[in-house]
Amino acid sequence: MRLSSMQRTTTPSGNIRGQACPSSRRRWRDAAAQPGVADVHPFLQNRMTTSISSLAGQTRRPRIGVDFHTFDERYQGSRSHLLGLYREAVRRAPEYDFIFFCAEPARLREVDPAFLMPNVRCVEMPNQGGVARLGWQLALLQRRHRIDLLHVQYRMPLLPWGACAVTIHDTLFETHPRFYTPKFLRMARFTGRRSVRQAALLLTVSRFSLQEIARLYGVDPMSITVTGNGVNLARFHPAAVAGTDDGHGIGLVRALGVEPGQYLVTVGRLEPRKNHLNLVRAYARLATPRPPLLIVGQRELEHDDAFAEVEALGLSAEITFLERVADAELPALVRHARAFVYPSFAEGFGMPVLEAMASGVPVVTSATTALVELAAGAAVVADPDDPAAIAGAISELLADAGLRERLVARGLEVAAAHRWDTAAKKLLGAFRRHFAGRLLN
Repeated sequence: MRLSSMQRTTTPSGNIRGQACPSSRRRWRDAAAQPGVADVHPFLQNRMTTSISSLAGQTRRPRIGVDFHTFDERYQGSRSHLLGLYREAVRRAPEYDFIFFCAEPARLREVDPAFLMPNVRCVEMPNQGGVARLGWQLALLQRRHRIDLLHVQYRMPLLPWGACAVTIHDTLFETHPRFYTPKFLRMARFTGRRSVRQAALLLTVSRFSLQEIARLYGVDPMSITVTGNGVNLARFHPAAVAGTDDGHGIGLVRALGVEPGQYLVTVGRLEPRKNHLNLVRAYARLATPRPPLLIVGQRELEHDDAFAEVEALGLSAEITFLERVADAELPALVRHARAFVYPSFAEGFGMPVLEAMASGVPVVTSATTALVELAAGAAVVADPDDPAAIAGAISELLADAGLRERLVARGLEVAAAHRWDTAAKKLLGAFRRHFAGRLLN
């Protein structure tokens, strides 16, 4: 049996938000007449309601389902977010059962001992694409595993079989449409706006994203929980004494033809929003001799502009694209860099910047969106639309050893303040508020 009957409440800003609570079928019928309740498919309304008399004296442990499909995909911020968050959450909430849905549950269990905890199950959800996942896979898994709260990223199932918690990392599909295809924009706007209306819990990762969600959708900011992000300090940490092969990846770096501490690096999918094109143009403006540049990230098939620009500017001997870097190799490439350059046009948080700071590497990034919030006082910032400004910021950093030392020290402080255990506590606090006073059967 799922959560007891649903009723709709209105936030102070007037938005309809789904919230499960015990009530009779008569109260459900009354509530169903209110605006917004029709957002739940009629086929599901009958299955999401239960007479209060049948719940008397019957309670059990809450079951939290998590859409973990990003674990099966390439390295990206939302993947790091879920792994870091739930490594801590499952340890800190033994009173909850966690069920993770992904295509490779055995591999997930191998990633960290946390996913072998007694209160954890990893369940196969074959990778059949977004339409199948949102159309029927998640809803059927909600029903089959009697999920009391399903946690998803950005998008709820089209016909959810119960309450959902939604983390909206950013609203860039609303504010920066030039970086997305028309098809993606239609899908993201429909599903994103629907999720904001219907989510039982609304979560995000930065103050910037909270403010944008509130501004764009009229949501009461107090109804949004900022979990934040963290960084895995066991993976991302400063290099040991320069020149010593301490097992921290010096051999890997040298195998690429570069020397530790003598190259620039950037990390991020090769897509227009990450601004590799202007980074290449900025690099061409640096005085010679200049450090080589490593660009780490997988290519989006339709976006070859940066590759063409490298060829056109005759920089093939100085710029290397690394499209197949394993998770285990990435930290070494970051920690041994002279500087980390991340001139993205827009971010909801900026995980690569935080990981570079944790690695003791000075950062150049953009004076835009959530990057301003993350980098304040801990990075050199520039206008991402201006290659000359990006080049000036890189040159300033390379020329001033004192500046690099100050930014490294401040960056380590920023990284230390972003902890996964803190983020997990905020997530679990939202879960506990949601379940408070609810009877589960």
